[in-house]
Amino acid sequence: MPNKSNFNSYVQRDAAVIWHPFTQHQIEPFSIPITRGEGCWLYGENEEKYLDAISSWWVNIHGHGHPYMAQKIYEQALKIEQVIFAGFTHEPAITLSERLLAHLPTHFQKVFFSDNGSTAVEVGVKMALQFFHNQGKTKKRKIIALQDAYHGDTFGAMSLGAPSSFNAPFQDMLFEVEFISQPGNPEACIQDMKSRLASAPDEYAAFIFEPLVQGAGGMLMYEASTLDALIQLAHEHGLLCIADEIMTGFGRTGKWFAMDYLQEKPDIVCLSKGLTGGMMAMGVTCCSNELFDSFLSNDRKKTLFHSHSFTANPLACAAANASLDLMEKEETWTNIERIMLSHQQWADSQQNHLILHNIRQQGTILALDLKVGEATGYMHPLRDIAYQYFIKKGILLRPLGNTLYILAPYCIKNEELMLIYQALEAFAEELRLTY
Repeated sequence: MPNKSNFNSYVQRDAAVIWHPFTQHQIEPFSIPITRGEGCWLYGENEEKYLDAISSWWVNIHGHGHPYMAQKIYEQALKIEQVIFAGFTHEPAITLSERLLAHLPTHFQKVFFSDNGSTAVEVGVKMALQFFHNQGKTKKRKIIALQDAYHGDTFGAMSLGAPSSFNAPFQDMLFEVEFISQPGNPEACIQDMKSRLASAPDEYAAFIFEPLVQGAGGMLMYEASTLDALIQLAHEHGLLCIADEIMTGFGRTGKWFAMDYLQEKPDIVCLSKGLTGGMMAMGVTCCSNELFDSFLSNDRKKTLFHSHSFTANPLACAAANASLDLMEKEETWTNIERIMLSHQQWADSQQNHLILHNIRQQGTILALDLKVGEATGYMHPLRDIAYQYFIKKGILLRPLGNTLYILAPYCIKNEELMLIYQALEAFAEELRLTY
């Protein structure tokens, strides 16, 4: 157990001055103090530890406290830690852009830097809308997104997310987006897309999607063939397609990017989270030279007016380059394949479970629903019960309502995965006896 005086001191100081994200402080009265991290583990004041089964909101793909990444950030800090990126550039950003593009489909040729996933999405939408505006096609303003979509918490990103408790207080202030049916029902989804495009073929500008896995919507997984059909339809009607790979990028789905499973490719891709291995905040939005060239003009009003104080921060670029060094190692892909196999074997062993329902997997992402009654969704009361249960077991899971998922760092060992599986089974057994 932690030293109570230190623990209580941290908790009280935190509660006095900090407002935490996605936290209802009335019913979640304190946050757990963490002093360090190593690999898959987070450690408290007295070395109590928690297995980080979600890579701390899906970002720490190589684990915590990675010495190689820390060294590279340190080396960069001794050179230049920050410089304005309008009118200036630096080698870490150039190198990172070259390396990222080398792993993307060949039509991606330009990289625009921002500082997180939501803003990477905002940039992608602004690129798409202004692409047509710069050509005088001012009627092309409509955007299509998927039911249960989530693309971030800034106002533009909220607009692109399906109406939910995340954006309900602001719904009347968001710009209009049309949502087509859940891609888990391919026929309805594709027909819905056809109908929308046929109704106003000259008014749609973009189609945005989370490829193969809709994260915050409940780790909803769907087939690449469905997305291929949707992208093909969008391109046939002149829409730009925006892939939100903020969660699915950098090996999460078993390939570098989820788009690598597709025959049809997006025009714009948004990246963040695993981009820097969780070491620094950064987002990027990548596009083609054709899209970039549409902004070239002697008229400054055709400029993409978007920036951040920390655009292409050299320290974040150094972290991203170090993360790419690790991603390009054979060892990392061996670990990804090992995690995929472990998930598959455990999922196969739990078929027809009474409580662990709809077990699904895409690459290193494993998800399941707790089947207790008919209710489901993000606000399901089992969320808090499950969260506290696993915390007491020393495992950090962050349920999406009655949906549990594992997005562990690639350094996780098989025996650590087994700890998670066993805890899931034990929790399910308690639910069976209770309900």
